[in-house]
Amino acid sequence: MNEQWLVGVDLGGTTIKMAFINFYGEIVEKWEIPTDKTGKNITTDIAKAIDTKLEMLGYPKSKLSGIGMGAPGPVNLDEGLIYETVNLGWKNYPLRDHLEMETGLPAVIDNDANLAALGEMWKGAGDGSKDIICVTLGTGVGGGLISNGEVIHGVNGAGGEIGHITVVPDGGAPCNCGKTGCIETIASATGIVRIAKERLEGSEQKTYLHTILEEKGEITSKDVFEAVHKGDEVAEGIIEFVTANLGLMLANVANGLNPERIVIGGGVSKAGDILISRVEKYFKQFAFPRVRDAATITTATLGNDAGVIGGAWLAKTKLNK
Repeated sequence: MNEQWLVGVDLGGTTIKMAFINFYGEIVEKWEIPTDKTGKNITTDIAKAIDTKLEMLGYPKSKLSGIGMGAPGPVNLDEGLIYETVNLGWKNYPLRDHLEMETGLPAVIDNDANLAALGEMWKGAGDGSKDIICVTLGTGVGGGLISNGEVIHGVNGAGGEIGHITVVPDGGAPCNCGKTGCIETIASATGIVRIAKERLEGSEQKTYLHTILEEKGEITSKDVFEAVHKGDEVAEGIIEFVTANLGLMLANVANGLNPERIVIGGGVSKAGDILISRVEKYFKQFAFPRVRDAATITTATLGNDAGVIGGAWLAKTKLNK
């Protein structure tokens, strides 16, 4: 009865994932609420959801020790500010202050990809390692870098933005960040689909992917990986190109960090060995030998729970010293 809980919160574009988590990193209760797209009511919504859930479980607010929350965009950890989250209209938004005021609980915030990395370090594929590169391949490419158990934030909160490492210096596709040729334009689900469409248009050969595109009028990154299983040569070429660039990027980041684990998560990672084995091949080709020999590449294991577990870790280590 005396055990306290931590609150993990992971702010996404569609839903806010929330969980009560004990100090061992075990989820006691988890749920989701819709994200207020205007950004104005998010902290109020979170506070109400916490109160409602506590009431339902029959516990007082004193059961909770603090909140760790992840949000998209660069973060000023010291001041608890979100520098900018375009989709929610936030600019220099004092998220921590609003969260503490609405919930009455001490709070700490960080970038959502950093929290996913912390979650994987604590309870997931990090397997206790304190030096980790975490990359999330979803609609975009997110990253979290952990050195000696601490997230690397850099001087103004943009540390770990590995999705915007340039891999195509000339003639690369435009990225949402304003640059061209970022790894996000290649290894994200969106990037894989873009490359597939370009290559299908330029191919005379009728393949499995052509058939999918004709039947559905659309293709997904999952279709591309499935086509590789079916021996589709165009799909094979696409995935080789994607994994070569991803392996190169990870090798260059690893040469600077010398990690023990490289954890690949996000929707694209569900392709499993067909992705990991190829990335591993190119990583080994491009990484410095001692760096290469120290690192294990693996898929993330926590799925959608990584962010809330990472939030709990942040609250446990930063608020409960």
